[in-house]
Amino acid sequence: MSINSPRGTQDILPPASFKWQYVEEIAHDIGRRYNYEEIRTPIFEYTELFSRGIGEATDIVEKEMYTFSDRSGRSITLRPEMTASVVRSFLENKLYGGVQPTKLYYIGPMFRYERPQSGRFRQFHQFGVEALGSNNPALDVEIMAMGIDFLGQIGLSSFFVELNSIGCPDCRPQYVQTLKEYFQEYEESLCSDCQRRLEKNPLRILDCDKCQEIIDDAPSILDYICENCQEHFAVVKEGLNELDLNYEISPLLVRGLDYYTNTVFEVKSGDLGAQDAIFSGGRYNGLVQEIGQRDVPGAGWALGLERLLLLLDEEDESFSQELDVYVITIGERAERFSLQLIRDLRGAGLSVDTDYMERSVGSQFKDADRKDARHTVIIGEDEINQGELTVRDMESGDEHMIPADEVIDSLKENIY
Repeated sequence: MSINSPRGTQDILPPASFKWQYVEEIAHDIGRRYNYEEIRTPIFEYTELFSRGIGEATDIVEKEMYTFSDRSGRSITLRPEMTASVVRSFLENKLYGGVQPTKLYYIGPMFRYERPQSGRFRQFHQFGVEALGSNNPALDVEIMAMGIDFLGQIGLSSFFVELNSIGCPDCRPQYVQTLKEYFQEYEESLCSDCQRRLEKNPLRILDCDKCQEIIDDAPSILDYICENCQEHFAVVKEGLNELDLNYEISPLLVRGLDYYTNTVFEVKSGDLGAQDAIFSGGRYNGLVQEIGQRDVPGAGWALGLERLLLLLDEEDESFSQELDVYVITIGERAERFSLQLIRDLRGAGLSVDTDYMERSVGSQFKDADRKDARHTVIIGEDEINQGELTVRDMESGDEHMIPADEVIDSLKENIY
């Protein structure tokens, strides 16, 4: 009986892995250019971090977390998202004691028990950013610009921004009560999940796809936010306008996590079907206090790499790992001679491969072709005796005899 990978997971194999490396390299570069530093947190945390941080009435906590008891009986959860973990690390390691704001980014796997579909897996990967320590609305603008610049650097342009404000703890309760009263009129028409949400957290109903006709006529939170929230939202919009970043106001956008306040946004693509969000996020000024009793504002977003890679496939990008040199050997003496040469070539920064299947010379050339080698170095008895190696440019077919001690410099000059 064969053992397959668990449902909702995937092996990332070449050449797809080269595309992942390409995207991750750009993520690291955009982090550097915006002065965000990388953070790496544990893949699992104590369950209460997520139940307190994300919200007990969210679908993630109620339905989607991978939770188990360890040998000491503590409840452990594979991280379903990273913001709560970053906040926990921020508090535990006293990062608030440094120069603020603290700007962090991350790349890594998350886990949710969802129905697998195109671009959605039970183990999935996110690139995200978190900025902690400032309530300045310009920071909201910065993180959105950072994500859009990331997409632009990859080469994507077919996307749009949906923007909203969901207020603060001072003004949101009135809206939640109004929303509850509105949905109570349609309670019998709501799905079973939304009937339950009606009592626990009416805001979560706005995330439901099944009840969209009722949701479309729900009251807008923008009619209820307080003066401070209105001013914050106005500055965010002004900043986006200054950067000439197009956006649409989406009054029913609330995001699927309870920790958000003020600004929320989603950047979407028209090429992804129903699951159209590329990255999304917002401000979460109450999360740090909820987790660690310290009043620190924050803002951030997360991007699903699997969905992004689907878009790259739509753009018909081709990715492969280039091979600089393939060393062809003729006979055992040549194989032994090649060992140091191959190591020296790799030490000089070149990518190098050779034959380990005892193929004929013709088959070794075919193998070099399959691996898209730019050059081959041919080593036989004559080459060793003469102290000169045959170097072939695989594109043009030109060959040159080059002294063995000059081969590395010659290849580097031609390749770089």
